[in-house]
Amino acid sequence: MTAGRFLLRRALFALLLVFVVSSASLVLTRLAPGAESDDITMDPAARARLRAELGLDRPIAAQYFDWLLHAARLDFGRSVAFSRPVNELLAERALNTAVLAAVALAAATLIGIPAGIYTGSSPRRALPTVLRGLSLVFLSIPPLLGSLLLILIAARTGWFPLGGMSSMTQPQLSWSSWLADLGRHLTLPVLALAAPLAATFERLQSQSIEEAQHEPFVRAALARGISRDDAIWRHAWPVSLGPVLGLYGVAIGSLFSGSFAVEVVTAWPGLGRLMYEALRARDVYLVAGCAATGAFFLALGTFASDMLLAAVDPRFREGARG
Repeated sequence: MTAGRFLLRRALFALLLVFVVSSASLVLTRLAPGAESDDITMDPAARARLRAELGLDRPIAAQYFDWLLHAARLDFGRSVAFSRPVNELLAERALNTAVLAAVALAAATLIGIPAGIYTGSSPRRALPTVLRGLSLVFLSIPPLLGSLLLILIAARTGWFPLGGMSSMTQPQLSWSSWLADLGRHLTLPVLALAAPLAATFERLQSQSIEEAQHEPFVRAALARGISRDDAIWRHAWPVSLGPVLGLYGVAIGSLFSGSFAVEVVTAWPGLGRLMYEALRARDVYLVAGCAATGAFFLALGTFASDMLLAAVDPRFREGARG
């Protein structure tokens, strides 16, 4: 298979994923009991006009196909709950979620990968044993529980803000002060998301590099007189990265699914919190838009992991050509 066909296949998969997830979200929300405008305070006549204006009074099939035609032009309709175009809300909240997910993924990578290399290359020492034990602990803590525990610690100590993205009492801040304030608000949600993901990376990287050390080319490198550290970093590590990079697409998906609960608990104004508000209001078009955006990020993460895997592991490239 040529590289062009491989990229085309992955792009078609991404489009199909976005289509299926957003369509299922719209249909299921539309079939849920209750009306989309029940949570909005207005008289019955005004509610009926609003539903007619947004096309919510039509049969579900007609409503779905009309939405599909507009979504193909990247027009996801208008939110009932916020009285704003869905595209505007998605642009604002997706950026906030992307910042949270990117920082959490970077933190998990910078902690989990080196820790996995260390524990996998020195399995019988005391410190690697302790690190493996900590990984198992963090791996067993879901993001929702982790965020609740961190909020409790912050409430007791006052070390970090209890929620939000910025300090409302200080609207006028310099760039440096704003970044410092953003960092303080990022700490709790990032820790809640990054801790189990870093533990996953550590476990997988540790197992992969332990297996890679027994490969014939690593043994041959050691027989030629290369030091053990050089053999691990130059020969074993690039090969051991394959399973880890293959997990990145799933990791990005887990970040967005985990951020749903974390953003609600920590009041982070991202896609997860917006999705929660849309589901509470049964805001059909906003739910579909949030689902489509989340599916797009998942597909993008899967595509990026494939490209990284192809870059570091020549066996993957040969498989793509075959």
